[in-house]
Amino acid sequence: MAIKTEEMVLNMGPQHPSTHGVLRLELKLDGELITGVTPHIGYLHRCFEKHCEAMTYPQVVPYTDRMDYLAAMYNNFGYVTAVEKLMGIEVPERVEYIRIIMGELQRIASHMVAVGTYGLDIGAFTPFLYLFRDREKILSLFEKTCGARLLYNYMWIGGVSHDLHPDFLRLTKEFIDYFRPNIKELNNLLTFNKIFIERTANVGILPADVAVNYGMTGPNLRASGIKYDLRKDEPYSIYDRFDFDVPIGDGRHGTIGDCWDRYYMRVLEMEESLKIIEQAIEQIPDGDVHSAIPKRIKPPAGSIYHRVENPRGELGYFIISDGSLNPFRVKVRPPSFVSLELMDELCKGHLVADVVAILGSIDIVLGEVDR
Repeated sequence: MAIKTEEMVLNMGPQHPSTHGVLRLELKLDGELITGVTPHIGYLHRCFEKHCEAMTYPQVVPYTDRMDYLAAMYNNFGYVTAVEKLMGIEVPERVEYIRIIMGELQRIASHMVAVGTYGLDIGAFTPFLYLFRDREKILSLFEKTCGARLLYNYMWIGGVSHDLHPDFLRLTKEFIDYFRPNIKELNNLLTFNKIFIERTANVGILPADVAVNYGMTGPNLRASGIKYDLRKDEPYSIYDRFDFDVPIGDGRHGTIGDCWDRYYMRVLEMEESLKIIEQAIEQIPDGDVHSAIPKRIKPPAGSIYHRVENPRGELGYFIISDGSLNPFRVKVRPPSFVSLELMDELCKGHLVADVVAILGSIDIVLGEVDR
């Protein structure tokens, strides 16, 4: 005779340290076994899209910083290139190179937080400290350039707010030489740690077809074995000038598309970003970074959808202009929001303890989820 059990509903978050913000997960349980997960958002109220309607186009840039506050430079990047596309603005070559360098430094800094906090979620404290120590070096480079360490308002429509500091390129090269060996140290310490592998391999498996059907992008899609990266497949800015690889999941410790693969994608991407930055530093030309900034930013009536490969995946901006100084409508397609939709699919059949590993592996930022 089978034992009858009742379903239990358990709230995880928003105070739970592994929800990384104000997310609440409603878990449906059969004992310790998960039968369903419902993510509840709506505690942050960033209101980005509505704010844009009351701002001029340049005034929107600081608001993009605050959506994904761990990848603020890349939020700037996506928005300003969308407006430039709408207005037909061509920026100077130097600006293009500066944006690539800053964008890839931001990708590394964002992945450092993702990887470090993921180790913390699983129970490894030391890698978290090491990665935050190294991230400070990138934030110092940003501070030397524009005066800010987290929210930058650096990329402007038609250019950037400040040219590079005279020491910037030298210091960036020094950072690359310093950080590259540290990735190997991270792998020895955490990536190939037996306990870490056992907690993440074969957990939260995302098959390729499910990832595509849900609209997943970025490292979470590539971990499922699909080699798709906007920097390669739909090159924007000057990414087509650089030689770099697009790593994909191979299921070396379990099944392709599991938590370990999603974690490892970010480690590999940091190495590829270092390659891009090195090439950009070698090729960067001189020039005026303000020469293409219009005195008045007033796009013609029309609409544009432009997308970029931010650290979490495809970040898209849909902008409608009515010909005035303010955008009529700005709609954002954020990667974290799409990733969060998969929690129910990924968690079913796992234990409560696995929710922490699964949520950490998709690397969300609540600012762009509740935008």
